[in-house]
Amino acid sequence: MSDDIRAMAERIGFRIDPDARIDQLSIAEQQRVEILKVLLAGAKILILDEPTAVLTEEEAENLLTTVRGFAHEGAAVILVTHKMNDVLRYADQVTIMRSGRTIKSLKPDSVSVDELVKLTVGESAPEQRIPVEERTSGEPYLNVKGLTSTGDHRALNGLDLTLNKGEIYGIAGVGGNGQSELANALMGIPEGVEGTMKLIGEGDLADFDAARRRAIGVAAIPADRYGSALAGPLSIADNFALGDIHSGRYGPFWYLKTGAIEADAAEAVRQFDVQGVRSLKQKSALLSGGNAQKLVIAREFSHPPKLVLAHSPSRGLDVKATEAVRKRLRAARDNGAAVLLISEDLDEVMAMADRIGVMSAGRIVNEFSQPADRQAIGQAMVNHV
Repeated sequence: MSDDIRAMAERIGFRIDPDARIDQLSIAEQQRVEILKVLLAGAKILILDEPTAVLTEEEAENLLTTVRGFAHEGAAVILVTHKMNDVLRYADQVTIMRSGRTIKSLKPDSVSVDELVKLTVGESAPEQRIPVEERTSGEPYLNVKGLTSTGDHRALNGLDLTLNKGEIYGIAGVGGNGQSELANALMGIPEGVEGTMKLIGEGDLADFDAARRRAIGVAAIPADRYGSALAGPLSIADNFALGDIHSGRYGPFWYLKTGAIEADAAEAVRQFDVQGVRSLKQKSALLSGGNAQKLVIAREFSHPPKLVLAHSPSRGLDVKATEAVRKRLRAARDNGAAVLLISEDLDEVMAMADRIGVMSAGRIVNEFSQPADRQAIGQAMVNHV
């Protein structure tokens, strides 16, 4: 088995130790093992989802050359990728998907990179843009400098950005370019990073614990609402109160004022239109995705926020819930908060953001002011990877 692994690894151009423990490998090395595994299993149908995202340029070229060889030997290969040059160089046929639908299928030699980008991101939709108006944002509030991942896989690579009070700064980009790592670092979810995340007049976010972040008005809406924002087995009332337990608002933690908690939770459920609540003692895990998100926002906005960190806030929500979430984010901005919106949904970024930063390879590679050119944003998303 070790001989087979070494032989296949050499054929592809990977460097893999067959005796190494998986939990001690980097993310990139684990990806190589996954690729080797399916190839060694003799698969006749290969489905590869962004297989080169964490590979070096040389490794990626070797892998795609090998995969193309398998296809020419009779295997069927589906390659999901946002790297347009790889599509033109290695694919026999390309299908463009957008919003869950097939847009077009064609031969790569009949289309240019610019045409692929246009098909992928779609035409500009004026009705989705922020209405053209004079919007003056305040002074800078969040200043991120040189944010870099410390692990083997540098998801963040010297990222710089400045977020002003009274504006929504939208981060657009293809998934897997460091968006999750940026959100985690800013929200205080453990993430090995170097650099600074300074709040003007407050200090570096990296030095603040959860209590300090909430005290200065940081609101966090993670992408994984059930995994990172709510405790599913706890009641709706308990989940709402979590943000204020440390402050003493509901008494000492060993003797909480449950009546006050339930009264505040009931008012929040009413104000934020959280549906499906039969009882405040009901487990939050029983809420639908949209209503769970409303509960998260109700808690995070229970005190006027100064900084809102929102990662994919409308992912998986229906149209009504999506609009409710966006309305709250706009209201926070209009009340002077600095709002950072991270989303892989370009329509959402175009509709919500006052300024747009394109994130690629762990850094902001371009910025656009509204009204922004959709095609230019699409080009920036794919030309720096």
